[in-house]
Amino acid sequence: MKSSPNPPVRAWEETVNIPTYTVPPPDPNPMFLEKRVYQGSSGKVYPNPFTDRVTHEKTDCSYRAIFLENEHIQLMILPEIGGHFHAARDKSNGYDLFYRQQVIKPALVGLLGPWISRGVEFIWPHHRPSTIMPVHASIEQENEGSVAVGARAGGPGSARRNEAVRPAPDGE
Repeated sequence: MKSSPNPPVRAWEETVNIPTYTVPPPDPNPMFLEKRVYQGSSGKVYPNPFTDRVTHEKTDCSYRAIFLENEHIQLMILPEIGGHFHAARDKSNGYDLFYRQQVIKPALVGLLGPWISRGVEFIWPHHRPSTIMPVHASIEQENEGSVAVGARAGGPGSARRNEAVRPAPDGE
C-alpha cells in the first residue's frame, strides 16, 4: 500500500474550555440510600462515595479533549468526564450528528449522584455508576494508517471495561 503524505485517520489532543457547573467532592461519610432507586437498581451505594449536591454557579473549565477524524467525521472525546463522545461532526456539511452540549450541567440522577446529558455514552450493558468519573484514554497508532482511541473505564460499582474507537481510513 502506498503511504500518503496525510494519514487517512488522524488523532490528536488539545485543551477545550467549556462552561461548567462543577461538582463538589463526595461526602466522606458513607451513605446508605436503599430507598433511592436508580433505573431499576437497588439504590444501595455503600461503600462508594456519594455526591448529593451540585453547584449553581457556572465557571469556565478546561478539559483534555481527544479528537479523532477521517475524511467524513470528526469525534471529540472528553476523558475527564467519563470518556463519552461529547461531539461528532459531519465534515461534509459541518453539522453535529447529535446535540452538542455547550455547557456541562450535572443533575443528581446518577447512582452515585451527578450525571450529565451529553453525546454518546458507552453503556454496555448499562450506565455505569461512575458515569462522570475520569477514564484512562489514549491514542493508539495502528497498521496501515489506522488510529484508535482506547478508553478504559472502571470505577466504583462497575467492572473494568475497555473500549476502542476506530474510524475507517478514507475511502473505506
